[in-house]
Amino acid sequence: MNSRTDMPAASAGNDDISVVTKGGMLVGLALADAVAVFRGIRYAKPPVGELRWKPPVAAGAWRGLRRAVEFGPACLQISSSPGSVYAHRPSRMSEDCLFLNVWRAPRASDAPVMVWLHGGSLRTGDPASGMYNGSHLARKGVIVVTVNYRLGVLGYFAHPELTGESPHSSSGNYGLLDQIEALRWVRDNIAAFGGDPHNVTLFGESAGALSAMALMTSPLARGLFHKVILQSGYLAWNAELKQACFGQASAESNGMVVAARLDAQDLVALRAIPAKQLTERTAAIGFNPRPTIDGWVLPRQLIECLDRGEQAPVPMIVGFNEGEMRSMRAYVPTLPATAVEYETHVRKIYRDLAENYLACYPATNIEESALAAARDATCGWSAERLARAHSRLGVPAYLYFFSHHYPAEDAVHLKAFHASELPYEFGRIGAAEGWPELWPRPPDDARERTLSEAIMSYFTSFARDGVPVAPGETAWQPYHDDRAFLEFLDTPRPGNHLLAGAFELHEQVVSRRRAARTQHWGINIGLASPPVPCVEGSVRLRERPLHV
Repeated sequence: MNSRTDMPAASAGNDDISVVTKGGMLVGLALADAVAVFRGIRYAKPPVGELRWKPPVAAGAWRGLRRAVEFGPACLQISSSPGSVYAHRPSRMSEDCLFLNVWRAPRASDAPVMVWLHGGSLRTGDPASGMYNGSHLARKGVIVVTVNYRLGVLGYFAHPELTGESPHSSSGNYGLLDQIEALRWVRDNIAAFGGDPHNVTLFGESAGALSAMALMTSPLARGLFHKVILQSGYLAWNAELKQACFGQASAESNGMVVAARLDAQDLVALRAIPAKQLTERTAAIGFNPRPTIDGWVLPRQLIECLDRGEQAPVPMIVGFNEGEMRSMRAYVPTLPATAVEYETHVRKIYRDLAENYLACYPATNIEESALAAARDATCGWSAERLARAHSRLGVPAYLYFFSHHYPAEDAVHLKAFHASELPYEFGRIGAAEGWPELWPRPPDDARERTLSEAIMSYFTSFARDGVPVAPGETAWQPYHDDRAFLEFLDTPRPGNHLLAGAFELHEQVVSRRRAARTQHWGINIGLASPPVPCVEGSVRLRERPLHV
């Protein structure tokens, strides 16, 4: 029994933890406080052999009882960088990885459902990690589902031959298609667990949030979820399937380069490469997994969908962390040694926007300004852009800023780092197991537990009825013209006009890149940015009016 992070109840009868899905009967584990967990539920057939790089095929039915007590293997992946705070080696990995896990709320009946998409840059991630233990959220009356999906080259590889064999003339979005298939499984089966298939909240962090953003714009996912929580996502540019754009090659061209580097003459040869070898070799040559604008799964760039008001009109929570880049220093280049050098460098990059940049990120503390600029140009701009677009669409959007920190973080200069909210939203304060080895653990005290309870309450109440509420805590106002937001410091605190001026600056930069079409905005990261296109010679984009 793999019970690394869930404590079984002292005694539990199988009658209390069996469910009958459309595929057949499952038997799970009874946990403390009447929560039950069902692990390793297959939602699609093994994506191996001829099914490698094809849309997932729904899992078939079975006879008799199927035990759902072991987590399924994570998708094959490379190891995290040595010394990374996120370093975690899944105990089991396989190309056959399309499994999900369900935590059932006590006495669940028509309970709201929360479907979690893990982060990991679309390269790594393991839903069996104790960080994603859904038992505490389930105790607040929700059903929690965590999903495996294909990663790296197995999930995001495009190639002309793959496009040619597809009835939809598509390739490259297999990880997204896995997530959509998992949502279909939820629609068809979650009622058996006491969940309401008409009240599903999709939530994810980092690459999980990026995926959820993509699914908000995918016609294939429409109607499969009804609310969304986006944590530290990035509204990035994605490669077009067949044509170069924004100074970058097409997804198919990238795929052909990868195939050539692998000495694979055709699709048969590519599918014959052992999955572990394929994963390691493509990572070594720098394959960058990301969604593809293919006209079927994703009709157009995500930001264009926002401008046109085409995103799913579902209530949204969206936000980011104060120290996003403290644990991702690769996004910050070598810093100038002096204030004069810093300002000179900024003026070379930002040209006529340099004064605005320096007003937001002054030379008084070069390191802090560089970290803040990289944060705001990625996760910050994305969160505010999504909230603004959703609000103009007439749909509630709630913006947050997670700035809480504690001594173990401060000691290693990781104040409110990327993903540091996860232990709070999953109720992991004080947990003995399930932590990445180098993760600075929050202290197990009343302050940390109170903040965790508040965040879990805001998120689960939002999943219930679309309004985030926490007993005894401040009201969370939706984002409107007053640009309301909630800051998670030691306690939740309301505010308006978060980081005034920063998002306007980065919107101008992205708009110029979109107009010039010579740069993509995935490299809009402060001091690591190439020179921003001048206004001269390009038409500045303006947001189009959004329509319901």
